[in-house]
Amino acid sequence: MHANYKTYDFEKSRDRIDEILDSSDSNYVESKTIPNRDNLTFTNGYYICCSALFIDMRGSKEFASKHRRPVTAKIYRSYISELVAVLNGNSNLREIYIEGDCVWGVFNTPNKADIDSVFDTSAQAASLIDTLNIKLRKKKYSEIKVGIAMHDEDVLMIKAGYKNSGINEVTWIGKLVGETADLCSKANKNGRKRLLVSNSFYNNLNTHNKSLLTKCTSVNCYQGSYINTTMNKWVNENG
Repeated sequence: MHANYKTYDFEKSRDRIDEILDSSDSNYVESKTIPNRDNLTFTNGYYICCSALFIDMRGSKEFASKHRRPVTAKIYRSYISELVAVLNGNSNLREIYIEGDCVWGVFNTPNKADIDSVFDTSAQAASLIDTLNIKLRKKKYSEIKVGIAMHDEDVLMIKAGYKNSGINEVTWIGKLVGETADLCSKANKNGRKRLLVSNSFYNNLNTHNKSLLTKCTSVNCYQGSYINTTMNKWVNENG
């Protein structure tokens, strides 16, 4: 969120607090799908079940120290640009975030087929990393290692920020974001596969996608090294 300076007014601050705390509990309603962010105000919210997909670099501090800053910037820009493109290519994506070297999104998944579509997007993300690494290798740059994770969970969607300032963001209250981020932090570490999937997410996958995963007992989830077969053809031909 971009800052825009305004003198702090303590009296107006107290009024804003009262407006939020005095708002009706009935403004928070159940929804089968993620509503448009334009439907959000500073006094309402929506309870929904949705899914999150996280992609985060492993060893990013050490990675950044291996190259001159312009080279590091180009690598990060390529990495973030194309991961955003992959996630944005899923029509169920509703919100996307970039936090440091982590790219993550929240997806509308009211049906099991929608869960499978997020799974397919994770395969594209994995193959995109393999594609980028081939190009980095040819430039004699360090290759990128990532962890990827998926989870689905009930969550409360609200608008949070500073009213009338333009500084606000969609915020997800509940376990979805934290648990997916935690799962992602464990992916591609200590012998675990690159992609980790929560038990609830796994249970909603179709039979074929389940067959691509195995139980990960160290984290109590499912794991895999699957890729997008179409993208992987280019990877195999150019690796």
